[in-house]
Amino acid sequence: MPSCSPDCCLFQAVEIVKVWSEDGAGKVVEIPADMTARDVCQLLVYKSHCLDDNAWTLVEHHPIQGLERCLEDHELVVQVQASMSSDSKFLFRKNYAKYEFFRNPLNFFPEQMVTWCQESDGSIPQSQLLQNFLNSSSCPEIQGYLYMKEPGRKSWKKLYMFLRRSGLYYSTKGTSKEPRHLQLLSDLEDSNIFTIITGRKLHNAPTDFQFCIKPSKARSDCKELKMLCAEDEQSRTCWMTAFRLLKFGIVLYQNYNAPQQRKVNLSPLSAPVRSVSENSLVAMDFSGRTGRIIDNPVEAQSAAVEEGQTWRKRGQRMNVLGSPSPLHPSSLSTVIHRTQVWFHGRIMREEAHKMMIQQGQVDGLFLLRDSQSNPKAFVLTLCHHQKIKHFQILPCEEDGQVFFSLDEAATKFTDLIHLVEFYQLNRGVLPCKLKHPCTAVAL
Repeated sequence: MPSCSPDCCLFQAVEIVKVWSEDGAGKVVEIPADMTARDVCQLLVYKSHCLDDNAWTLVEHHPIQGLERCLEDHELVVQVQASMSSDSKFLFRKNYAKYEFFRNPLNFFPEQMVTWCQESDGSIPQSQLLQNFLNSSSCPEIQGYLYMKEPGRKSWKKLYMFLRRSGLYYSTKGTSKEPRHLQLLSDLEDSNIFTIITGRKLHNAPTDFQFCIKPSKARSDCKELKMLCAEDEQSRTCWMTAFRLLKFGIVLYQNYNAPQQRKVNLSPLSAPVRSVSENSLVAMDFSGRTGRIIDNPVEAQSAAVEEGQTWRKRGQRMNVLGSPSPLHPSSLSTVIHRTQVWFHGRIMREEAHKMMIQQGQVDGLFLLRDSQSNPKAFVLTLCHHQKIKHFQILPCEEDGQVFFSLDEAATKFTDLIHLVEFYQLNRGVLPCKLKHPCTAVAL
């Protein structure tokens, strides 16, 4: 029997995985069996020349069942693919909310929903919230009412439920948590939690805030799905986030910390591109010999308006020095925004909503689009406190030159790029600064 050569012994079998982008284009990649979701995302970022801001994710998408979930960074893609049916596929998409609960835990866990499994111990101090979820020896619990779809029927039943490390339970007697009144609905170990994206009409759901627990090995059997519905977006987010934390524990925190650890390990010669972060931006005053940070919010607001006027005057000077006549604004300034990742052209309001929800409803997530009601105007779609708001950007004319403004011409900009850059640094009339561009990439 011939012995294998060293090259042959080093051979590692590869698997074929197809990943789809938001525009419907697909890319086939060959990956080893031990490649994680994070590694595949980094490979696609490299191949597609995207900015690697650690927000990219692989989405497990089941179109027939109307289910989606983001793969955890440590999950093995080949292993997940083996449990998917032929109609299911992977999507490559951004999700800014994936680890947002580590940065702002109080926004994700309403105080009335979090407690200990033992009634006598009372509620968990907010400062220790995440530590208790990550500590496998502690017993945090999420509790509250959920609607559950009755198997084989279109009716839903409102039940008081408890989510623990051992699984999701419902009470057979009101809000009682006595062991004899608790019925196990699903364990966490062999299940995953999905968002239902088909809308409430298909399943006759009582609200829009549906999610479901699906056994990991269930390919297409709808009978094995545990269909649930929350009262609002905040409580749905709380249940789904707690499920992930209780199932994966400290591994999620390690996933969250991995990008920061990579930055520390980079050589001093490398200069990674950093995305704009609200935490790293402060109001500054450079009017003196040295710059200073503006702590007073009133002074910061005044400086923001003054800076906007300065940018406007700079644009006027450019027109005088070399651009086309003010009566005929440069064609470049009217179309240059179309090259930006945050601009999405003539998409409908509903499509903008869908994109914002898919990419994680975190504060500062934004996109710009053409206005449907005014062909000369634009719309800024912005997320704040898990609510999506729309602000109209109107053209205005001064001294024969066209400007853009979203505060009734109090602050004007020669083009939309200047407007976006300004509101990334200054909140102005908006509820928060622009922080995360809602983008779609073509693979």
